[in-house]
Amino acid sequence: MSRYAGKRVVVTGAASGIGHATAEALVAEGAEVFSLDRNEPTAAVAGHVKVDLSDPDSIDAAVAELDGTFDVLFNVAGLPGTAPADVVFKVNALAVRHLSEAFLERLNPGGSVVVVSSTAGFGWPDRLETIKDLLATDTFAEGVQWIADHPQEGNAYNFSKEVATVYTMLMALVFAEAGFRINAVLPGPVETPILADFEETMGHDNLDGLKELLGRHAQPEEIAKVALFLGSDDASWVNGHPLLVEGGAFGAVYTGLVPAPEI
Repeated sequence: MSRYAGKRVVVTGAASGIGHATAEALVAEGAEVFSLDRNEPTAAVAGHVKVDLSDPDSIDAAVAELDGTFDVLFNVAGLPGTAPADVVFKVNALAVRHLSEAFLERLNPGGSVVVVSSTAGFGWPDRLETIKDLLATDTFAEGVQWIADHPQEGNAYNFSKEVATVYTMLMALVFAEAGFRINAVLPGPVETPILADFEETMGHDNLDGLKELLGRHAQPEEIAKVALFLGSDDASWVNGHPLLVEGGAFGAVYTGLVPAPEI
């Protein structure tokens, strides 16, 4: 039997890229898939709710429009660093937190949340205390105010993904106490419609260097397969884990074989 037969799941960002690949894979495995996105998905989802993930009121309204309970929430939607920095932070970090915690009341026993973060957030250990201070805020609005009061150096996308990764790790025990799990997928460059945006903000040389090192970039389906694993009962004892899905480059970075990318 399929891992997702009879399961009800929600996918954000299902209209394109990794979100689309995730929705398609879930449908193929028998899941009843509901989409949260600003655009209509082309996958054969059971339902779609339009949402603005930069607006907590829109998120709350979208969640209220979804009927019943669910087995997995896939937080896939994200914006590249070419978007306005404040919107990038809201969508990639604060919306992940807001929606994940909203689903604590909507998940079935044994349910899980999967966050698509990024290897671009590899610098989180250097900002851990700062990120924990941010995540000590209670609301979306307080998070927005925190970032206004504490502007961060570097690319807003990188920081947003650092926050998403740390959030996943910090919340593992909270989710476990409620009978749930939360994990993150950390892709490197992926052949999606926004790859050109990442080349613009992170540098063609960096991304081309990774492509030369590994021979290619990832395909969206390769990331989706890992997301489905983490959301499934196959990963029942995996919790709070940031799983690198990037072909092996960061093993070389972490062990000092190649320098860390300057992004």
